[in-house]
Amino acid sequence: MAQTFLACTELDTDISWLQSALAPMGQVLRVGQSLDEVFGLIDATGATLVFVAIDRDSLSAQCALIESLLEARPMLAVMVVGDGFDNDLVLAAMRSGARDFVTYGLRTSEVLGLVRRITERLPTLPVRKQQGRLTLLFGNQPDADAALIAAHMALLMQKNGQRTLLVDLGVPTGESLDVLGLEPSFVFSDAVRNLRRIDRSLIDNAFIEHDSGLRVLPAGNEESRIDLYSSSELFLLTASLRQHFDQVLINLTGQPDAEMLRNFVGQADQLCWYVDPSVSCCRRNLDLLAKWRTDGVKLEHAQLLIDRYFDSVAPTPKALGQTFEMPVLAALPASAELRLKARNQRATLFQLAPRDGLAKALNEVVSKLTPTAGKTASRGLFQRLMGATR
Repeated sequence: MAQTFLACTELDTDISWLQSALAPMGQVLRVGQSLDEVFGLIDATGATLVFVAIDRDSLSAQCALIESLLEARPMLAVMVVGDGFDNDLVLAAMRSGARDFVTYGLRTSEVLGLVRRITERLPTLPVRKQQGRLTLLFGNQPDADAALIAAHMALLMQKNGQRTLLVDLGVPTGESLDVLGLEPSFVFSDAVRNLRRIDRSLIDNAFIEHDSGLRVLPAGNEESRIDLYSSSELFLLTASLRQHFDQVLINLTGQPDAEMLRNFVGQADQLCWYVDPSVSCCRRNLDLLAKWRTDGVKLEHAQLLIDRYFDSVAPTPKALGQTFEMPVLAALPASAELRLKARNQRATLFQLAPRDGLAKALNEVVSKLTPTAGKTASRGLFQRLMGATR
């Protein structure tokens, strides 16, 4: 099972170095030096090891952080990252209670071995219950159709008896609202600002609701880039949302490669890698995919979702799957006229043409992603019918 490690550091190089070293074990999540933030992430992730970067400029505050962490969570392991050739730093870290010192420049294999030996001796901390499944739709190219596809996938999840939230952070912004005929009110940045207040009451009163019962959390017009937020904020937000929904579907198509994007991918249960069959789109996505694989980003949960596919035009879905080295989830037909009608009339594909090939293909996609949803809904209906006959 993948583990989550927390790192209290302001340096991007620390995060990339630790993530590269610990990729076989899990993901590294950057966190600030606020104790409330650290403890919230420990509760949400079950993390048992925290890295703290230290230097001479802020040594007193960093050692105080280590002491406070261990005083409040004595079963936690703290490892310090810094200049191991500075004896004063090493002594200060050990006196504060750090379990070990990771020196800059240490080979990644040595870091991995050291962390593995320490974590094997640590107790497993309870993780806050997460009922909902997190599904990501992502492609390395802005695409308005991705929001249309995500909106209809979310509608089907909701229809299958699953309490569903669509978080639309795709580029361009606002496309899902047009498709669903909704007006923005409470947006993603509002959710981040009210992170500590998110509960069932706030969701019911503030989150936008579609007639189907689907809840939507869109990006604000000027706040669409997820790198405006910290990794810890995004992790805590998704952990909170998963407690209140059976399915959380996030459209991230067109978002730039960043630490926050990779953390989303690490959290997800399912990743739908969204592409169209054009050479330019495939090239951009393959370039990013190669970089992620080189950096050790975990992609075992990724499936290829091919959109605007024509049977008569190469490449075939099988060929694309082989090129991306990824199982093909589906190849969605172009149905260009139907898509245009859906946008212009602010109506769903299922309202306009439920028997169209695109509508049928989307039903198959959601059936694959939520294989137990239909069974759950059928069982609930059966129980209601039985109750009515008693």
